[in-house]
Amino acid sequence: MASFQIIVGSMLGGTEYVAEAAEEVLTEQGHTTKMHFQPNFSEISQDDQIWLFCTSTHGAGDFPENIENFIHDLKNYDQNLEDLKFMIIAVGDTNYDTFCESGKTLNNIMLDKKSKSITDLFTIDMVTIDDPEVAAANWIRSNLDRFNDHL
Repeated sequence: MASFQIIVGSMLGGTEYVAEAAEEVLTEQGHTTKMHFQPNFSEISQDDQIWLFCTSTHGAGDFPENIENFIHDLKNYDQNLEDLKFMIIAVGDTNYDTFCESGKTLNNIMLDKKSKSITDLFTIDMVTIDDPEVAAANWIRSNLDRFNDHL
């Protein structure tokens, strides 16, 4: 089974629930997880891990405050992360032209660092999705085969 570092970017707490729903499915499937609500780049293992990001977008496409330092450190990390696998759940609102901008930016940062994306970026639109936790859990379930292909 795989080991997931779940890295959360949330302003109002809703994305934390999305991350917890994803964690529950991963745990049910026998994967190990570690949740990071106040992520610190230097403290999150890169060795034989999959990083699952769950982030919302704040303001004009900005990252939530709790993850800003992590993103800064990630951008300034002077080594490639070519052995690291990742996936992203981005939460947003299509009423804004910066819909899920943080998730899109994070995806590009990870690819620039040569990390390997397991799946395409998953976006949750709070306008059309009644239960984002269920959407995240279903997305995790539907991608379990892809996880296994990358183990």
